[in-house]
Amino acid sequence: MLDHSLHIHQADDESPRHVEAVLSTLALSCQRDQRDLFEPLNLVVGPGECIELLGPNGSGKSTLLRTLAGLHSQYQGEYNSVAAVYQGHRLGLDELLTPLENLAWFAGLQDQHLDRDRALTVLARLGLLAEAHTACYRLSAGQQRRAAIARWLLAEHSLWLLDEPFNALDVQSQVLLNELLHEHCQAGGAVVCATHLQLQVVGKVTLELEPVVEVAL
Repeated sequence: MLDHSLHIHQADDESPRHVEAVLSTLALSCQRDQRDLFEPLNLVVGPGECIELLGPNGSGKSTLLRTLAGLHSQYQGEYNSVAAVYQGHRLGLDELLTPLENLAWFAGLQDQHLDRDRALTVLARLGLLAEAHTACYRLSAGQQRRAAIARWLLAEHSLWLLDEPFNALDVQSQVLLNELLHEHCQAGGAVVCATHLQLQVVGKVTLELEPVVEVAL
């Protein structure tokens, strides 16, 4: 059983001694085709923590993230989570819409109204201000990825569940994404990120899933 009790480090004696978990699991294991993917996982993630999720292909990284996002029902054990942003391999963009229109659509799904000025500021940070009114199908794969990242930055969710978010990003954009992850955690958010690239986030914690070894009878 994987047992990782991950808690934010207290800076001084005046800091609170107990911080409410953003995410916790108890003996959580995920299945696919009635087969356990990894050993049961006990995990506690507090505000400010960045979890780098590693494991070989087929070890269940994507399935774990989908389970934590409420998108996969084949699991045993328990998990508790605050509201989260989930980013899978599919970006979830309507390619006929512009980045700004997509962000308005995402906001509408949350029964919110898009703050246009804030959205433009976020797109500018991501190097997409000039493309804010360009249909997404005209954008490169890296630009589309950055348009999807804008959704996380505008969401009011403290937990980010990210599956290979560096895909299609050039080196400059990878540096920017690491900065954004660091800033999110510094602001009290938390990240669980499956990645083949090492995260360049200060204080990250690496969690490697242990695939279940099937014993031949």
